[in-house]
Amino acid sequence: MKKFLVVASILLFTSCQVNAKDVWVNNLRSDFLNNSTVIYAINLRTFNAKDKDGNGIIDFKAGEESGNFINAIDRLDELKLEGITAVHLLPITPVGKMKALGTAGSLYSAAGFDSLNPQLKSDAVDIPIEEQARKFIEAAHDRGIAVIVDVPACGSYDLFLQHPELFVKDSSGQPVVPADWTDVRLLNAGTEDKINQDVMRVYKQYVDFMMKLGVDGIRVDVAHSKPAKFWKELIEYSRKYDKEFLWIAESSDSWKDAVSPQAVYTPYDKLLAAGFDGYYGSYFNLKNWKTAKEFQNQVNLNLSLEKKIGEPKSVIGSFTTHDELSPILEKGREYSRMIMWLNATLPLNSYFVDGFDTGDKYIYFWANKKAAETYTDDEYYFAHRGKIDIFNFSRKPGGNDFDLKDEFVRANQCKLIVKNILKDGSFRFLKTSSPSVFAYAVSNKLQTIVVIGNLDFRTNVSVKVNVPKISASTPAIPLTMVNTPKFNKGKIMTNLAPGEIQVMILDKFSLK
Repeated sequence: MKKFLVVASILLFTSCQVNAKDVWVNNLRSDFLNNSTVIYAINLRTFNAKDKDGNGIIDFKAGEESGNFINAIDRLDELKLEGITAVHLLPITPVGKMKALGTAGSLYSAAGFDSLNPQLKSDAVDIPIEEQARKFIEAAHDRGIAVIVDVPACGSYDLFLQHPELFVKDSSGQPVVPADWTDVRLLNAGTEDKINQDVMRVYKQYVDFMMKLGVDGIRVDVAHSKPAKFWKELIEYSRKYDKEFLWIAESSDSWKDAVSPQAVYTPYDKLLAAGFDGYYGSYFNLKNWKTAKEFQNQVNLNLSLEKKIGEPKSVIGSFTTHDELSPILEKGREYSRMIMWLNATLPLNSYFVDGFDTGDKYIYFWANKKAAETYTDDEYYFAHRGKIDIFNFSRKPGGNDFDLKDEFVRANQCKLIVKNILKDGSFRFLKTSSPSVFAYAVSNKLQTIVVIGNLDFRTNVSVKVNVPKISASTPAIPLTMVNTPKFNKGKIMTNLAPGEIQVMILDKFSLK
């Protein structure tokens, strides 16, 4: 085999620079359906928080500052350099303060849908919060970064007291608590036979509000808790104004149950048929998969979406979300690396949570202890162990693994470089000699990307991968690997450490 080319890192760095457009034109939906977006989910309340004393909690009396629309702008250049092409803002609606979780209130406990969370207003500039939001969105667009906003699925108890007509009630007339989400109440969107137009009006007002701010798409929280007919009407409503407006459903092919006996349940495929452009798939189950077959089944399901639905659809790389444990806690650093490169090379849209890139474990020493001060009726710092905080005024997410961050950047750059291969090339799984090792290739007429990964996070594996027509003279560019593989007579022979993923580009090599 020819000596591996050493120019890979230079190629990745110089070939992927994206120039922001002088005038922003939303093409997010097209990019998403072409699997070319790199999405970074952020909680604006913590995104650029100023925790001066380093205790993890924002003390306003000590002059500390939580994250807001204005100070968030300071981190946008960082995101651009990391290869981020879209930010997903976790809910920016006002939050409930009654029956609350956490000292700031959960982002998903919406106290209204026609205004912005006043917690996100900066005192540093004397303009209304709506103008501050527009400044952030315009600053993102100036850097070529699209903006996706989240719409919560439920309402706070505060909102129920103001507008009981919007909510599902039990036989005693009390609002329904969905799942174990004690701080929210279930909105009544109606059924497939009859939509609740009161809730529809609220959501249309939200869409109008967000589009006027300049956002490019919406991610829908627990989308399966409302009828497909509801979403079809709302999505068509938005597309009258912007055909490129993106809709992502938080739904999965592995979720089968309603959030409450009183709630409707709409499966993912009916949501896609109603107009959603994409959904979550079940990639968060990667941590549980032991065999390549399980991984292949999920990829094949997602590759069949267009044929099943009758129009292009896609998914996000939902390996890690704000609802998932830190990958470092799940299976260690190698799991984070695997997630990066799968996002970069699979036919899907990359998705990460703030702090992932530097290995944040989201461990807060103050979690669930009594608070020194609270802004809700909860006296405790409620938090989910190992998950990004969405309940309190807390520190900026982030770890200290800067080697991991460097690889995060390389993986995102790789996605930009190979996006045409992913868009136009053919995808195929490759046969391996080990059941715990997956391998796949994406190939066009000029190049082929080969990815080999070990789902055994405890054991080293020596493996042979069948790659028709590959030979010792096939030129290759290594993108990430510890051991140098050998090529010979239609096979790649390599050694994989526990959880290791190897990615390479075969130059002037095509798989039909």
